[in-house]
Amino acid sequence: MKGISRRDFMKLCAGSVAAVSLSQALMPELARAVPAAGNPPVLWIQGASCTGCSISLLNSAQPGVKEILTEIISLKFHPNVSAAAGDLAMKVIEETESAGKFYLVVEGAVPTKDGGIYCTVGERDGKEITFLDRVKELGSKADAVLAVGTCSAFGGIPAAKPNPTGCKSVSEVFNEAGIKTPVINIAGCPPHPDWIIGSLAHVLLFNEIPELDQTGRPKVFYGKVVHENCPRRQYFDASKFARNFSEEGCLLEIGCKGPLAHCDSFDRQWNNGTNWCIKAGAPCIACTEKGFPGCAVPFYERMEGVPLPNITASADAVGGVLGAAVVAGIGAHLIGNLATGRLGKKDKEG
Repeated sequence: MKGISRRDFMKLCAGSVAAVSLSQALMPELARAVPAAGNPPVLWIQGASCTGCSISLLNSAQPGVKEILTEIISLKFHPNVSAAAGDLAMKVIEETESAGKFYLVVEGAVPTKDGGIYCTVGERDGKEITFLDRVKELGSKADAVLAVGTCSAFGGIPAAKPNPTGCKSVSEVFNEAGIKTPVINIAGCPPHPDWIIGSLAHVLLFNEIPELDQTGRPKVFYGKVVHENCPRRQYFDASKFARNFSEEGCLLEIGCKGPLAHCDSFDRQWNNGTNWCIKAGAPCIACTEKGFPGCAVPFYERMEGVPLPNITASADAVGGVLGAAVVAGIGAHLIGNLATGRLGKKDKEG
């Protein structure tokens, strides 16, 4: 393919912030990559979800999602966007599936208990087709699968305890069924539209899966830790912790899970580069992580532990530093402070 190189593509994805959305920057390259045979067909199906991931994609900056879905890809089916319904819509799915090359986007977790009867998509021969069967049938024939949102990527909220419908992630379903189709996990509750567009663009431009981390997420978007890049990081280094939402300081004491979270929201921001959780005064809840929401609850209480590079500081240790000089940074400084006893026990009020 002529045009943008992988290296330039990675730089563009990593550097696309505020002023220019990734969809806008990639539009010319994607247009050149469209094969002569036509736009790559995409099927988007939804399971156990709130449709928030679709809403996030619809908020993609100019050029908007209309141009992306009609000029760059050919969105054959989407339960919220498609005009067709009923048998006509199901016929579109089946025709796309039988035609050959297509990409599958799965939004939402996959209910598996009692044969998956808790979520169905259409009928065949008078019998309901479960979402579980749809995911396996379409997934086994797709060129690649994008598991969009934490529910699809890791199970998310539908799979949280007690999980009465036996919800699982797409990867879990594929592993149990022996399906080898590559899955790209676009985690987030919901994911940023750039993460969706950028991952799809990589597949279309280079006909390959982007480099993934150990949980199947594209490293270019999920390779950084929120805590290490947080605009409130200086408060953590200075041991200044907010006790409530009206105070200045690091939000660790009121539930921030930034040390657990991997994504680039701090640079990319949301709603066309307007804002993101920390900037809005809310703690990060680590919604891009495999353990979400379990790893983040209670949302507004201090974590049991604070995982940091090469060491884990206990919650008592972090809580006890309020008002005391503790760390000048992460790593050697923190280790040194632990070694010299500067991280004390949690006080009675903490």
